[in-house]
Amino acid sequence: MDFTELYADSVSSVAVAARSGCRRRLRRLMKRGFSVDRRDNRGWNALHEAAAAGSTECVQEILSAAAGAGSSRGRAADVNSLTHEGESAAHLAAQRGHLAALRLLLEANANVNQLTNDLSCPLYAAVDGGHREVVELLLSKGAAANRTHTASCWTCLHQAVYKGHSDIVRVLVDVCDLEALDDHKISPLFVAAQYGQQECLEILVGANVSAQAADLASPLLIASQEGHGACVDFLLDHGADPNLDCSLEWPQLPIHAAAEFGHIGVLRRLIAVTDRACDRAEDMVSPLYLAVVSRQSRSVEMLLREGYSPDAQVCSHLQGVKSPLSLALSLTSNEPCSESVGLLVTAGARLGEEDWIHAIATDKTDLLTLILEHRWIPRQETLTRDGFVQNRNGKTFLTQQELRELLCVALNQVRFAACWLPLLLNAGLEPSLLLQPQMLQRADSEVLNYLLEFVNWSILSPPLKHILDQRRAAKTWEPRPHLDSIPLLSHLCRMQVRSVLGPDQLMRTDVVQQLPVPSPLHVFLRFRDIPQAIYTPSPPSPPL
Repeated sequence: MDFTELYADSVSSVAVAARSGCRRRLRRLMKRGFSVDRRDNRGWNALHEAAAAGSTECVQEILSAAAGAGSSRGRAADVNSLTHEGESAAHLAAQRGHLAALRLLLEANANVNQLTNDLSCPLYAAVDGGHREVVELLLSKGAAANRTHTASCWTCLHQAVYKGHSDIVRVLVDVCDLEALDDHKISPLFVAAQYGQQECLEILVGANVSAQAADLASPLLIASQEGHGACVDFLLDHGADPNLDCSLEWPQLPIHAAAEFGHIGVLRRLIAVTDRACDRAEDMVSPLYLAVVSRQSRSVEMLLREGYSPDAQVCSHLQGVKSPLSLALSLTSNEPCSESVGLLVTAGARLGEEDWIHAIATDKTDLLTLILEHRWIPRQETLTRDGFVQNRNGKTFLTQQELRELLCVALNQVRFAACWLPLLLNAGLEPSLLLQPQMLQRADSEVLNYLLEFVNWSILSPPLKHILDQRRAAKTWEPRPHLDSIPLLSHLCRMQVRSVLGPDQLMRTDVVQQLPVPSPLHVFLRFRDIPQAIYTPSPPSPPL
């Protein structure tokens, strides 16, 4: 660090002349006996100043004076004097690309491999600064090309690649070890892939394209993670393995990195070459999980479009979830449904009990509405069939198991029935499936009335009638007046129409408009005349 402005009085007159490149003044001061070896607060002397400034004439003047003052040993000690940071004059000249000044210093026996306190050297400094001619000079003078530098044990080739100095990389590949590893077992080719240095990557052709770091990350994985599409293409074209396990913790592949970070172009390329076993195999992890957890909806969309399963494999031992949909719902439990949830539901993701809880055990209806937009409720007569076909006439139906779990969750979440009941009935759920004791015992009065409007309430089973009588006596249920009498013929007729057409067709299509009845009856036939109950949150529990 340069403290000269703070400590200007610590800089000698000779050093100032050398820094400014004023050879005549420097010579005059030296003849008057001013020392060239006086150091400032950084440990810099006049030779350091002249070398750093690239003042070739001043370097020559100081070196000539040193040569005339004593033996070659004395000259060597002077030319290799170090600053407090361990920098020699040769290092300072190389760092700044001062070729002529450096040549003079090397001719005066400057140590070409002198290390600084932070393990740099003239060659490493020249590489870092992008000074190709200086690099060539140092190599011709015997600079060690494969020494490690910095705390990370990088070689000069690592640094040249990192900085993207392709012209220097071309020089170094002839003298450097292409497979040199730093303290994390990262090769120069890995560095090129990580930082998107495509030209350097091409120069390094011949190096191991699948050399893995200490954590098993590969060049292809890191290029995929960073979104360097051209580097990904080059690596794949030169033999990089897209199915190489790249993690010590779980079977991570490059496609996982691309999906996680939303690099769509890279993801598209990797989908074409990655083994699909990662999608469903029990010992693997679908890239859908990574796309979902990082909220990369475009990655989710592409994977689904390319045939990756919306259900994938159960990864509770790795991700703590049972499916991509469960993971997506857990991430948005207190937020509106994410785009990923919609994509998975649309693609036919299986709905488990936990998923139905997210949709029903709440006063928010956005998730249930989304599900019912894309999944149809099967008719009651199909429920006894094994292996129910999900797709029929272009529609995706809930499976038997999904419907059972839906009903189980719904009957355990009666307190939210005012929210989910209208949606389910208008989506074609057979209302008799909800005529269960827990529903009639726990439903709000208006919710219960709404449900009864969809059935023939006069022929309920004796146990269910008993529950209604008890609630009426306890004044927890106030039936609408017409529920005390036999249903009107018009109500029985519309129930029959619903049964014949199927509740799904009646409630979700325009089939009712094709019936030979007056259009004012369409609303009645679709049960749209029944007033819905309003959800009322339960009062908070009194403090203990």
